[in-house]
Amino acid sequence: MAVDKSGPTATQPNVAGAVETSDKVASHLHPAGSFAVADHPVPNGLEEVWRFTPLKRLRKLHADAPFGTGSVTVEWSSHDDVSIRTVSGPETADWRGISGYVPIDRTSARIFAETDTSLVVEVPSEVEVSKPIVVTVHGEATGLADGQATAEAGHVVIKVGRFARATVLLVHDGSATYGQVVEILVEDGAQATVTTIQNWADDTVHLAQHAAKVGRDATLKHVAVSFGGDVVRMNAGVEYAGPGGSAEMLGIYFVDAHQHLEHRLFVDHNQPRTRSNVDYRGALQGKGAHSVWIGDVLIRKEAEGIDTYESNRNLVLTDGCRADSVPNLEIETGEIAGAGHASTTGRFDDEQLFYLRSRGIEESEARRLVVHGFFADIIRRIGVPPIEETLLTALEAELAVNVGAPARAGTVGAPAGTEAVS
Repeated sequence: MAVDKSGPTATQPNVAGAVETSDKVASHLHPAGSFAVADHPVPNGLEEVWRFTPLKRLRKLHADAPFGTGSVTVEWSSHDDVSIRTVSGPETADWRGISGYVPIDRTSARIFAETDTSLVVEVPSEVEVSKPIVVTVHGEATGLADGQATAEAGHVVIKVGRFARATVLLVHDGSATYGQVVEILVEDGAQATVTTIQNWADDTVHLAQHAAKVGRDATLKHVAVSFGGDVVRMNAGVEYAGPGGSAEMLGIYFVDAHQHLEHRLFVDHNQPRTRSNVDYRGALQGKGAHSVWIGDVLIRKEAEGIDTYESNRNLVLTDGCRADSVPNLEIETGEIAGAGHASTTGRFDDEQLFYLRSRGIEESEARRLVVHGFFADIIRRIGVPPIEETLLTALEAELAVNVGAPARAGTVGAPAGTEAVS
C-alpha cells in the first residue's frame, strides 16, 4: 500500500515524521499506512485483518457512512497543571500523527481527513497528577436499530511529558455509531496508565484505533475493558522511541448473546532492550456471543535484548458461543532476552464449582465467584485504586445481568471525587 506524502497534512512536522515511521512497518497483519482515504479500499471481509468482523453490522462505518455532529458529547475532569482542551482547524495538524500513527484502515483515514477537531490531554514534563484524568464520551443517538443514525467520529491525544506521571480514564457509554482514533505519547522517563472502558448500550457500533509511542526508559500501562455495544472492534498498537521502554497491555471483556467484541493488539519492538507484556481475558455467555482476540508482536532486527510475552484466556460459560484467539510472533533477531505467547479457551472448571458447592454455596454464586476471580487478577494489576474500584463495580454489574448475582451499589463512570467539565 503506497504512503501518500503529499497534501497539507504531510507538511506538518509530526505527521511527516509519522509517514517516515510507517515506511518501516513489515508485519503482515499491520501493513504500511496512508493518510489518503483513497489508499484504503472498502473491506469486503476477505482480507486477513477483517475476516472475523461482521461487516454488515457496522452500518457502513468501515466504508463511507457520513460523519455528523450532535449525538456524541465529551466531558472531562479538571486538574491543576494539566491542559485539557479541544483544538480545531489548522492547529489539529500539530497533533495528528504525534504518536507515529498513520491510518491503516479507511475509518481512521477518514477521521483525519474529514473531521477538524481533536481533544488534547497534555501533562507537562515532571508533573505528577495524583488523581485520574477522566474523559467521558456519551452517545445519545436514536434510530440505530433502523440504521437511520449518522455516524460520528472523535480524535483524542494524550501526551505525558518527560518524567511526568499520570493516569487517564476514557469512559464510553450511551448509544452511538462511533469511529475513534486515540493517540498516546509517553515521553522519556514518564509513566502513564491509560484505561478505556467500552460500556456502551447494546445498540452501539464502535471502531477504535489506539496508537502509542513509548519513550526511552518510559512506562505505559494500557488497559481495555469492553462490556457493552453491539459490535466493538478495537485496534491497539505500541512502538518505542528509545531503548528501555516498557509497555503492559491488559484487557478484560464480557460478551453477551449476539454481541461481537474484537480486540487486535500490535507491539512493534523497534528499539533494543524494550519490554512488553500483553494479557487479555474474556468471558462469553449466550447464543451468538463472539469474541475475537488477535495478538501480534514484531521483533525487529535492531531490537536486541527485548523481552515480550502475550497471553489470551477465554472462559466459555454457555453453549452457542465462539471465541477466536490468534497469537502471533514475528522475530527478525535471535538476540533477545525472551519471547513467548499463549492462548486458551475452555469452560468452567467443574472441580472449582464442585469445591464451592460442596461448602454450601449455591451454583449461581459459585459461578459468580469463579468469573470474578478470573477477571479480578487483571484488575488488581492496574495499580490505581480508584480505577480498580470502578472496574470491579462494572464487573459486578455485568455479573448481575449474566450470572444472576446481585450487583454492588454504584454506576460505571468516573471514580469518586472527580469533577466533570466540558
